[in-house]
Amino acid sequence: MHRSAPRLSRILACAAVPVMLVVAGCSSDSDGSGSAPDKGKGSSSATPSAQQSTKTVEPAKFTKLPDVCKSISAKTTASLVPKAKAKNGTTAPSSDTTSRGGCSWNGLEDKGLKGSQYRWLDVSFYRYESDASLGSGQERAQENFTKELAKVQATEGAKKLRTTEVPGVGDQAKAVAYELRKTGEDFKYASIVARTGNVLVLLTYNGAGYAGASAPSDKVMMDGAVKAAKEAVAAVAGAGS
Repeated sequence: MHRSAPRLSRILACAAVPVMLVVAGCSSDSDGSGSAPDKGKGSSSATPSAQQSTKTVEPAKFTKLPDVCKSISAKTTASLVPKAKAKNGTTAPSSDTTSRGGCSWNGLEDKGLKGSQYRWLDVSFYRYESDASLGSGQERAQENFTKELAKVQATEGAKKLRTTEVPGVGDQAKAVAYELRKTGEDFKYASIVARTGNVLVLLTYNGAGYAGASAPSDKVMMDGAVKAAKEAVAAVAGAGS
């Protein structure tokens, strides 16, 4: 009887304290040596989260972009787009020039009785940062390479579309050639989707003949697009990292 009194006192005392404290200190009616939470288990369960938060990815190869309108030489743009309205190119609006930018040239060359030749050249850069949750800049650029190529291949109204590899342009590059009927004329298109490190280079060159002039040949358009794409890719590397 005398031994049960201390036990009853402990039970009543435990009933009066918060539940959390009961779990920690009053879970046993023994001599007070109740077991505490297993600290070893608690720390091991936190390990995956800690490891995830410290996950590292490969740093982005390029940290900036070149001036897009200067990425293709004036000599090349003059040969590809004679009589361009803006010889130095027209800059595309961008809210973040360190991650994306674009420039274009267009012009109509009047050849008198031989008609006129229209040409348009456009180049865009997209740079991807490395992110622990999204992957390295190189991986992200590679994923978007596939997406951008699919967009070009899905051009509405495109005829005679064909895709080929373009060796020697960045880490990977593909060319898409096709025809489009616009403004009553047949336009020839040559588009290049290229990747160098964590940067995508998208380039399109197209042209048409007006007033009786013949449309440019597929070879002329593709050769011009590849030449411009090589210069644009080289400019990315020249901008530094």
